[in-house]
Amino acid sequence: MSLLAPARTKPSRAASAASAVTVALTAGALLLSAVPAHATASPTQIATSKSTGVTYLKSLQAADGSYVTGGGLSNEWAFSALAAAGTAAADVTPGGDPTKNARLVYRGQLAAPGWPSASPVVTDYERGILNAYAAGIDPARVGPGRNLVADLAAYWQTAEPGYYGPSANFNGTVFGLLALAGARTQAGSPRVPQPLLDASVTAVRANQHNDGGWNFSKAAGDPNALAQGSDIDMTGAAMASLCTGGVAATDPAIVAAKNFLKGKLTASGAFNAMFGVNTDSNGWAVSGLNACGINPQGADFTSGTGKSPVDFLIAQQFKPGGGFKYLPTDTNPSPYASVDGLRAVAGAGFTATPPTPTTAGEPAWAATTGFTAGTAARLALVVDDGTGALKVCAVTLTPTGTTATLGDVLDAAGSATPGGCVTSVTPSTGGGTVTALNGTANSGSSTWQVGLDGGAATGATRATTVHLGDTVSLRYGS
Repeated sequence: MSLLAPARTKPSRAASAASAVTVALTAGALLLSAVPAHATASPTQIATSKSTGVTYLKSLQAADGSYVTGGGLSNEWAFSALAAAGTAAADVTPGGDPTKNARLVYRGQLAAPGWPSASPVVTDYERGILNAYAAGIDPARVGPGRNLVADLAAYWQTAEPGYYGPSANFNGTVFGLLALAGARTQAGSPRVPQPLLDASVTAVRANQHNDGGWNFSKAAGDPNALAQGSDIDMTGAAMASLCTGGVAATDPAIVAAKNFLKGKLTASGAFNAMFGVNTDSNGWAVSGLNACGINPQGADFTSGTGKSPVDFLIAQQFKPGGGFKYLPTDTNPSPYASVDGLRAVAGAGFTATPPTPTTAGEPAWAATTGFTAGTAARLALVVDDGTGALKVCAVTLTPTGTTATLGDVLDAAGSATPGGCVTSVTPSTGGGTVTALNGTANSGSSTWQVGLDGGAATGATRATTVHLGDTVSLRYGS
C-alpha cells in the first residue's frame, strides 16, 4: 500500500505476512465444486461478532477519550467500524465520563490548527472526512476554521481532472471519491454535484487493470501497468468508490472486479492477497462488495468447502475478546485488522451513516452552524460551465458575520487553491444577478445557477446567502 494510504502501510503488513501460505482455488475448481445452498456465517454469528468487536474497539480508547495519539493516524478508523456496528462515537466514553466521549475529543483534534501536520497529504483529509462522518461530525463544519471537504477540494488536479493529490498515488483519488460520495449531508443527501463525482469515476475506470482489479499506483495510459496483477485491498476500495459514486453493480467495471475477487477465493473463504491470506485484505474486499450491494456470502463467494469471506473474518476474531488477528497464525489481536474486519462483517463499505447517540443531551450531529466574524474559513467551490471542464477549488474568506454571500465567495476565489477557479465575474460588485462568469455570459434560457450542499439550483445572485460549510456549486445551463 502507498505510504499515503488512509489506513496503514503495506510494508508493515508485508513483513508480518511473509510466511503466510495460502492455497488458491482456480475458477475451474470452483465450477467443479458443489456450492452449498447457504454460507455458514449465520445472522446470530454476525450479531455476536459485531457486539464483541465493538467491545474490543472500545478498549482501544485512551484515558483522555482519544483514538488518535500523537501525530500518527492511530486508531481513528475505529469510528467507521463502530458506526457500521450500530454504536455512536458520542456514546463511547473512557470510564463512563461523557465529557471525554470519542466524538467530542476527535472533533477537537480535527479542528486544531496544527492538524494534521506541517506537511499534510490529501489522504489525511480523506481519512478525516470518512471518520468524522461516521462519528457524527459534519466534515464540512468541524469548526469555524475547519472544513474538511474544502481541504480536500484544494487537492483537485486541474491538469488531470478527477484526481486528488499526485495522480501517481492513485489511492488518493479512490479515497477522494469515497469521501465526497460517502460522507453525505446531515439530511442524507449528496453534498457535491454529480459531475464532480463523475470526473473521479472516469479516473478510477481508467486505472482498472486487465484482470479486473486495481492497484495503489496509477496505471491509466500505461499498457504495462494495466497488464500487471491487481491487489485485493485496492480492488475492494476502488469498486466501493465507483458504486458509492453512482455506478451500478451491473456495470462491466464492477462485474470485472467481482470476477477478479471471485478468482482469488480460497478454500477457507479468504482471498489470496498480495501478502497472503490476512484479515485486512479480506476486510477491504468485503467492504467493496458491501458497497456495491454484492452479497459476500452468495454463491459466487462461497468456496467448495462451504466457506465465505465473512466466515473467514469471523474465524479470525478472538472469543470472547472480540479483536481480530491479522494473520491466521497470530496469537494477539491487531487494532487495524479489528477495524477492517468488524466494518466488513457489519456490512459496511469504508464509512457508515452515524447512529443516533443514546446518551442524553447528545445531538445526532456535531457541527458549527455559523461563521465567526474575523475568523478565516474555507469553502469548497465547483464551477461547471457546461462544457465538461470543471473547475474545483478551496476558497478562503474572512467573514464579517455569521453568514456570507456568493459575492464574498466569488471575490475571494481569485486567490483560491488551486488557482483559476474564478477568473472573472459580472457584476464585480453589489448583490445583483451573476450575468457572466469566467467569460461565459447568460444567454436566453442558459444562465448561471447556484446550488448549496447539493440542494436545488436557483438563479445565481451575488446576494445569495452562503453558510459555513456549504459546498458552493455554480452551473451554467437551462
